[in-house]
Amino acid sequence: MEHHDVIIIGAGLSGIGTACHLTRECPGHSYLILERREAIGGTWDLFRYPGIRSDSDMFSFGYAFRPWHALQTLADGPAIRQYIADTAREHEILPHIRFGQETQQADWDSTAQRWTVTTRDSRAQIRQVTCRFLISCTGYYDHKQGYLPDFPGVERFRGRCIHPQQWPEDLDYQGKRVVVIGSGATAVTLVPAMADAVAHITMLQRSPSYIMSVPAYDSLTGVLSKLLPKSWAYRLARRRNIAIQRWIYRAAKRWPEQTRKLLLRGVSKQLDDQSLMPHFTPSYMPWDQRLCAVPDGDLFNAINSGKASVVTDQIAEFTEHGIRLASGQELAADIVITATGLQLQVLGGTQLTLDGVPCKVNERMTYKGVLMEGVPNMAWIFGYTNAPWTLKADIAARYVCRLLNHLNATGLAEVRPRDRAGNALSESMMGALQSGYVQRADAVLPRQGAALPWRLLNAYEQDAPMLLDEPIEDAILEFTPYSPNRQAPYRGVSKAPA
Repeated sequence: MEHHDVIIIGAGLSGIGTACHLTRECPGHSYLILERREAIGGTWDLFRYPGIRSDSDMFSFGYAFRPWHALQTLADGPAIRQYIADTAREHEILPHIRFGQETQQADWDSTAQRWTVTTRDSRAQIRQVTCRFLISCTGYYDHKQGYLPDFPGVERFRGRCIHPQQWPEDLDYQGKRVVVIGSGATAVTLVPAMADAVAHITMLQRSPSYIMSVPAYDSLTGVLSKLLPKSWAYRLARRRNIAIQRWIYRAAKRWPEQTRKLLLRGVSKQLDDQSLMPHFTPSYMPWDQRLCAVPDGDLFNAINSGKASVVTDQIAEFTEHGIRLASGQELAADIVITATGLQLQVLGGTQLTLDGVPCKVNERMTYKGVLMEGVPNMAWIFGYTNAPWTLKADIAARYVCRLLNHLNATGLAEVRPRDRAGNALSESMMGALQSGYVQRADAVLPRQGAALPWRLLNAYEQDAPMLLDEPIEDAILEFTPYSPNRQAPYRGVSKAPA
């Protein structure tokens, strides 16, 4: 059976980044990336709806080892997809990727001290490959389907009803009446992106979100890049933006009322019609749910122009020609876009077993947000939910590289974190967010811990030294030597021993 030192599941932003770190920091390790799709990019290859873009600034969303190369603050999907592809090409990652392989199961064999990973391709062919260390880079949502509430009467609707996660290439919305259900990042992206082409577009929301306008281009970095080497200017922009983002988040938690007033004042300045403010005034405090960012206030510009509108109400039922609201109003529509959120899923749907026994991820905590409690030789790269994803993904991957190098330097075979103090809490690791998709996924996510290193911090300034500077060995990590019948660590692709 084919064997590698490391198997990475997923060739998206996290998977490619992790592979780059392995190439740079663990050059002696062989690795294989298993990717269910036929292209790299993950989220940025899957989502193809109009206007798809990042909701974090690109200087901090890009990899630390390869700074973002343009002045666009919130980059579009194709630009991000190209950035990931170029990064993979520069680091010679492409030969290590096996496309069209959906991971079905990963089983740890205690006797052989290795993982056996089972995949299924588009022709239903089953394959297996083994590895010493397994890394999941699959994100946290189901790529096959998004979340879709049960809308009464939707079968009566004569128009097209579309979820952004399955955007049809043949959709013609020119001159059509469109209703976008939702108020999150996808909805606030779709509305201005489609406004010029449609007859009218309405954002129908159950409740408002906080929306913050940010500059579309970083003019300061543009000036600095003419005075300094571009790499210096971009790294300065990255440090600045990380600091600003962390300040906003900490301010929201420490001074919620003041932060709320500041955000709402920003919206008020963007709207011509102040009577619309209730549609942009959430009932919760900032960062109880994620903030939405719009470049140069494009959403507000579309509303001010009359091409777009926003309605806050409950859906009573779908009709043949649109949506009837709880208030009695009916919204006429030719196309309804259900930007109703994600369906969360851990490990990309991979069934995790230990010696054939199912491992219940939702009953375990994470160690430093990277390793799984009681699970040997496995890491998952899980980015931030309150900051650019890649900030955490980068330092988590670097920590895994430190751990792999430590195992090799000490001649040890296994590592697993053990909770000996009963730290597990009932809330999930994402419990701090009140977003609907997080609450729906409480039953599948790992648990939050009462104390470090079992507690997820979501704080870059604390996570970075914990993952990059603290000693690898501590009182929680349990290391195991190779079994007597095992040989030294593998190097390169090989046949696994019988």
